[in-house]
Amino acid sequence: MRDNTLKYFLVLPAVVVVFATAIWPLIEAARMSFTVGRLNRPGSLEQYIGWENYAWAFFEEPAFWNSVYVTALYTVVTVGLTTLLALGLALLLAPGGRLRVSAQTLLILPFAMSPALIGVSFRFMFNPEFGLFDAFFGVMIPPLADVSWLADPTLAFAVVVMADVWGWIPFLTLVLIGGLASVPRDTIEAAQVDGASSWRVFRDVTLPQLGPVLAVVIILKSIFSLKTFDQVFMLTNGGPGTATQTLSHYIYFNGMKYGQIGYSASVAWLMVIPMIFLTYAYAKFVFRKN
Repeated sequence: MRDNTLKYFLVLPAVVVVFATAIWPLIEAARMSFTVGRLNRPGSLEQYIGWENYAWAFFEEPAFWNSVYVTALYTVVTVGLTTLLALGLALLLAPGGRLRVSAQTLLILPFAMSPALIGVSFRFMFNPEFGLFDAFFGVMIPPLADVSWLADPTLAFAVVVMADVWGWIPFLTLVLIGGLASVPRDTIEAAQVDGASSWRVFRDVTLPQLGPVLAVVIILKSIFSLKTFDQVFMLTNGGPGTATQTLSHYIYFNGMKYGQIGYSASVAWLMVIPMIFLTYAYAKFVFRKN
């Protein structure tokens, strides 16, 4: 009986922290999403208006749908590029040797940088007057010199994607290297003895066994891409116009600049929906064989 009681006491601090930092803010945001919630109106957080905030987002606010489109496109592109590049690097570094140790050490550095710092760094590097990339293009690819990357909607989006991919490749590469190390060597050697090419060994032996790790990588990256804010805020601030305005930036913009706390809370809760589906898909994929 003592052991049964003790385990609950040991878990209690973690439960309290999770409730205070995650569950309670979600509950409070859900309550505020049904209110007027204006910072310049005292007591507006107690004025309930039902589903009006959600109806406004869905039927009256094109900026909301623009941010949904930008977020979806950003998520698909960054998850796809980062996963493919990380997998390629992992395959190159997995065999081992001195190169792997040195490369793993270097891979830690980009991931150790905060997203906000990465955003500021890329903003300066793509400056058309004194940026690093402008100087590089001026020497190597003159037609691309003096291009205002962050003033063009398409180019600005490409820069935001590039910054995110650069920051996430190291971590995903290290995860995939660990996943490749868990693939049994005897199955690979058996396929090689049977005359399978390197591509067939990868496609038919390595990739299927790497599936669970890839699933974790893709789902984690999708979650972080959906809620990205720091880099967008520091790099483009959602611009030019709203070309790079993600949902997180849209929520911040409406809540902090216009003081629409109730409306921002409703959009924030709409962001929770894809997170729930991603978590459910991950759990179903992981536990279906158990």
